Amino acid sequence: MEYLQKYQNNLSNFRAADMSQTQTAIVFGLGAIGIAFILSQTFTLLRVIFSLFVLPGRSLKSFGPKGSWAVITGASDGLGKEFAYQIARAGFNLVLVSRTESKLITLAEEITAKNPSVQTKILAMDFAQNSNADYERLKALLLGLDVSILVNNVGKSHSIPVTFNETPEDEIADIININCHGTLRITQLITPGMIERKRGLILTMGSFGGLVPTPLLATYSGSKAFLQYWSSALGAELEPYGITVQLLQAHLITSAMSKIRKPTFTVPTPKVWVSTALRKIGRNGGSPYYSYTSSPYFSHGIMAWFITCVMGVFSKRVASINKGMHESIRKRALRKAEREKGKKAL
Repeated sequence: MEYLQKYQNNLSNFRAADMSQTQTAIVFGLGAIGIAFILSQTFTLLRVIFSLFVLPGRSLKSFGPKGSWAVITGASDGLGKEFAYQIARAGFNLVLVSRTESKLITLAEEITAKNPSVQTKILAMDFAQNSNADYERLKALLLGLDVSILVNNVGKSHSIPVTFNETPEDEIADIININCHGTLRITQLITPGMIERKRGLILTMGSFGGLVPTPLLATYSGSKAFLQYWSSALGAELEPYGITVQLLQAHLITSAMSKIRKPTFTVPTPKVWVSTALRKIGRNGGSPYYSYTSSPYFSHGIMAWFITCVMGVFSKRVASINKGMHESIRKRALRKAEREKGKKAL
């Protein structure tokens, strides 16, 4: 009996020691994971800071010789117009594509007046129609041109924030046709030539609406999320051919789409934002989470890093914040519409 008691005591001691070692291993393991996470986040933040504030991007001239062509969609207003001005100053000829011909004519005249050596071609087409005839006309216009740069800027959001169930069917169709079909079809027209020449740059306008789910802009948010993953996949496909693909993430910019006119620390003008984007080609800025993606403007980049790398585990909370913001925007828009309606009645 004494022997049995000693055996049981020894067994208990072994079990206690084993349990203690297991607990110690778990504590050390969790600590190591925590330290690795902190180091990873610190390294990512340092990459973001260097990308946003220190490291230069690739020069536009590295994507094609002076006198080659850049195609810009949604070129007549906002960001598209600024892309046209700044790419023309770099010496590229321009194909300007947008819906309103009169605006395109005016823009082309302004560009050639300021840059006499730059040639321009224009095409008025409504991407919402998704017309085969329009894409055939564009294909004919591009025939024989050395297209070095494509800027997929054309896009559409909701007229005001609205729940999905209340979104008009024609608005849903227009957003999908413009943001998705338009971008895919024009890119498919231009990439064969880039592949053949083994060089080129494809910039596609993304949005924070595609970075995180955005209630009351559900269709727009989904279309931009589609472009996010499409661009990452396209970038991997085309990189072996010397073609750079980059989705440009932007938060709010002063524009007709955002309905914001006054620039602030976090809301730049199109001129400032485009200038930054073109200086940071090939850099991730604040978007290390996705490949072939950049948030080039400094305040947007820091926001993108924080949302994806820090707040990613709180995605439901981020969606809730987004929802509240757009509910507020909707209320203001409805009040403004009521005021204008009252003025017309008078």
